[in-house]
Amino acid sequence: MADWLHRCWTKATTAEGDAVRRSFSWVIARRGFLKVFADRLECGSWVIPYADMSEAVLFSTRQLFFHGYVLRVKAGGRTYQFGLNPGRFWEGELPFPVKRQEMAMGYSWYSIAIRLAALVSIAYLLLKDRPGCSL
Repeated sequence: MADWLHRCWTKATTAEGDAVRRSFSWVIARRGFLKVFADRLECGSWVIPYADMSEAVLFSTRQLFFHGYVLRVKAGGRTYQFGLNPGRFWEGELPFPVKRQEMAMGYSWYSIAIRLAALVSIAYLLLKDRPGCSL
């Protein structure tokens, strides 16, 4: 029986600490369902009772053309971060106290390198068969 209030797909990590940014940690982050219950959050084996939370911040961010959220929760001496897609649930009243903040997502050296490699690859594929081009 599902007694959760909301369930959504997420990427989650404890590797970032307080920093909310793009990084390699998100590439290897845990994937699964974040379940929001009346008294706790669950993501895989992580169970975070609201009573143990010392802080919860829901960051609203825009990445390229997409809107999304990062929920940062501090509980039991750990900092959890959950990457979330937009949805009405996150816009409304949540069952735990949360601060809401708008933020611009920072770039890590890793994300910049990946974007640069993707642009170079696309340029190569577009230009390699053009007449007069010697790539």
